[in-house]
Amino acid sequence: MKISHLKITGLAGGTVEGGWVDDLKPEDDVHTIIEVYTDEGLSGVGSAFTSKALVEGAVKLLAPLLLGERADEPARVSEKLRQSLFWLGRGGAVEHAISGIDIALWDLFGKVCNQPVSRLLGGNYRSKIKPYGSILFDEPAQLREKLMGAVLRGFKAIKLGWRPFGRRDAKTDELLIQTARDAVGPNIELMVDAGGSEQFWPHGYKWALQTAKMLANYDVVWFEEALPPDDLEGFIALRRQAPLPIATGEVLTRRQSFRPYIERGAVDIIQPDCTKCGGITEALRIAWMAYENNVLYVPHGWNTAIGLAADLHLTAAVPVARYVEYLTPTPYIDELILDPPRPDADGFLHVPTGPGLGIQLNPEALAKYGF
Repeated sequence: MKISHLKITGLAGGTVEGGWVDDLKPEDDVHTIIEVYTDEGLSGVGSAFTSKALVEGAVKLLAPLLLGERADEPARVSEKLRQSLFWLGRGGAVEHAISGIDIALWDLFGKVCNQPVSRLLGGNYRSKIKPYGSILFDEPAQLREKLMGAVLRGFKAIKLGWRPFGRRDAKTDELLIQTARDAVGPNIELMVDAGGSEQFWPHGYKWALQTAKMLANYDVVWFEEALPPDDLEGFIALRRQAPLPIATGEVLTRRQSFRPYIERGAVDIIQPDCTKCGGITEALRIAWMAYENNVLYVPHGWNTAIGLAADLHLTAAVPVARYVEYLTPTPYIDELILDPPRPDADGFLHVPTGPGLGIQLNPEALAKYGF
């Protein structure tokens, strides 16, 4: 069974706000679906967290290496792409495109074997996992409404991120956290993402440490991206002194970029995004590296239902995992596939058990948002 061709579909019209200075608009193009087809009629679907134009450019480079390859060896094929593009890739948009291709190849492999991806990754350590509803900060009144909406959608854990947190003053930051804790009560887990990967991030180690101490007083589960993502030494110092777990990793690509953060003790939680970092293959390697260094793997998932499905299979297949990220609300999860996963009465998502990723694209949503 050989790879015959690829289909690339951009998504626009339902893009959610991003939280940074030049905020995203619904029509912005930041997520791309990649479908890989075989000469025997089977196909697999993946998702890349980058624009259609960049994926198309990368695929022009990758196609000669990909077309005609076996369709049932995802780890080898994606590594071939990665190794062969060393002078043009080594991260960035090329790795994002490889990520989407790799996810699609795993979906295909599962369909060929008539097995869920999680089993092919080594087996299921769990059949369900807790999602945290991922939302953005807002002014106190609007923030309260967002939080109550997430609770009504069944989430028992919620992550708050980006503006206006960290952009005004310490009093505003604490007001937002106090508002959140008062709104959801003591039994909903809260996580905080400062958004330190935003352009021209103004804060350093001392701000991060003081803010971490404040967050710990409100029983926040972890503090994410308190520093710019390349500040390895700052993260090492912060993790040693902060009274709550420290997390980062969403913008990194390739397992080699994650290694120093894991091996040098820069984080308690590492957050690769499989739609960016190299796909399911690379995310699994990072997850095992984390496990062997007693760092918790929590996948970053500000993307699509395809990425969420991949994360469910990944977190099922590693020995220790506690959460997946669930962007909410967004049509790219709520509408993009038929029968999207929803939190159960206990606030958990169940790992799909069908072949491959166990999902099916919704033709109506593709007609509405695809281009």
